[in-house]
This record gives sequence, C-alpha cells and structure tokens, in this order.
Amino acid sequence: MTTITHASFVTLPVTDQDRALRFYTDVLGFEVRVDREMPPGRWLQVAPAGAQTVFTLSGPGMGTFVPGTAQGIMLVTTDVDADCARLAAAGVEVTGPDELPWGRMAGFRDPDGNGLMLITEKEGR
Repeated sequence: MTTITHASFVTLPVTDQDRALRFYTDVLGFEVRVDREMPPGRWLQVAPAGAQTVFTLSGPGMGTFVPGTAQGIMLVTTDVDADCARLAAAGVEVTGPDELPWGRMAGFRDPDGNGLMLITEKEGR
C-alpha cells in the first residue's frame, strides 16, 4: 500500500498560455494559483476554487507535451446542465449532457483541443 494522498497537478499542453488562461478563468471560472516566469518558460497553474489538484497550462518550451493530447479529464459539478448552458453561451461546443448509470455527463474541448468532461455524479454511486 502506498502513502499517496492526491494528484498535485495535471498538465494541459497549450499553444498560447494567455488564450488558455482566459478560457480557464473567464469561461470555466478557475482561479490562478501560480503565474511566474522560470526557466525554461512560464509556470502557469489554475484550478477551481478550493480544489486540491491544479492544472498546469504548459506552453511552448515547457517540455515535449503536444497541445490537444490531454483527454478524458473529469470535472465534477453540482449542475452539469447549467454549466453546459454557460459553456454554450460562451461559444464552447458541448456534447451532451447524457444520462448514464453513474451520473449526467457532458464533454467539451479547450481552445487547444484538450478534452474535458463535466459530471454531476449520482448519489450513492
């Protein structure tokens, strides 16, 4: 048995960190946790308010990550339908939401094509 307690961060490869920052803060409502220059580039992290795991918006020069390759990142929400409506109003293409045995889920992509999912989990799942 390990003593792992949580994931520190998830890397989201992006082509333009400023554009990604606007999407994650203005559209998704995330907060900036870290934004500083450090070799070899800008270290930029965002997260939903109160979240333990953050998202690193990894731009050019910050490793060999390929924008748009992060997929299946699950974001839990209390109201997937309302969030889908807000995303659609902001011009984001949303698939779903669909009713599934474990909850209501929808999918969307960030400006670089990274795939994210929204889920409102069923109670007792």
